[in-house]
Amino acid sequence: MRIVSRYLVASFVALGALAPSFAAAQNPELDRGRVLFESQCARCHGMDGSGGMGANLRRPQLRRAADDSALADLVQAGIQSAGMPGMWQLSRREATYVAAYVRSLGRTAAEGPLPGDAARGRALYAGKGRCQACHMITGAGGSLGPDLSDVGIARSSSYLRRALLTPGAELPAGVPPGYAMGGEYTKWLPIRAVTADGREIRGVRLNEDPFTIQLRDLGNRIVSLDKSSLRVLEKRVGTSVMRSYATVFTAGELDDVVAYLATLQGAR
Repeated sequence: MRIVSRYLVASFVALGALAPSFAAAQNPELDRGRVLFESQCARCHGMDGSGGMGANLRRPQLRRAADDSALADLVQAGIQSAGMPGMWQLSRREATYVAAYVRSLGRTAAEGPLPGDAARGRALYAGKGRCQACHMITGAGGSLGPDLSDVGIARSSSYLRRALLTPGAELPAGVPPGYAMGGEYTKWLPIRAVTADGREIRGVRLNEDPFTIQLRDLGNRIVSLDKSSLRVLEKRVGTSVMRSYATVFTAGELDDVVAYLATLQGAR
């Protein structure tokens, strides 16, 4: 009986994960929204909407879009400060289809209880991990890395785990072809620059345009450089100034830290 029960639970979980696909098959407009999402949005938000470079969309409520009309507006206008380009090439009807599909993702089963203990994770974050040296939470901590105040609502637990284990793999190398440079697409990539007088500067990219690049150096100072004056400008794609925690935390401790980060929901 126990084996049968486990099989049924697993079956229901699997069906929940597939719910948007089943719904789309029954609704041509929803299916069109899925196709548009996969071609235009999945590069940043993931094929299943659980996030990556972009936010996790598998949530019943999205803070930047209170209703379907606002979500369609956001699809068309983008969020330039966050590096999300506007989908100007989509008609209003197509943006509405995408919005409806995104809403269907939010109606699927949310992540179940995470295996770790958030209270232990908070202690590990501040102690063994020394994460606050580089990351800020509600105004406290360093600024060499991203602010984590709302990382639990912006990123899925699977993303958080990957970022702790292989942080360089989760950093954007640059903007997709045809998109305007700026926003989150350009941030946090490790940079090594050598000036004309031989001075070496290492840090993380904050912003970049065709002529200049702005860094936060490892001493936490902001530096703006004229590209034409540099001997070397090395972009260390696939790496991060953040260390991997694969050998710092045990498997159980990693669960605890992920559980803690998932509780960070920002101001409500």
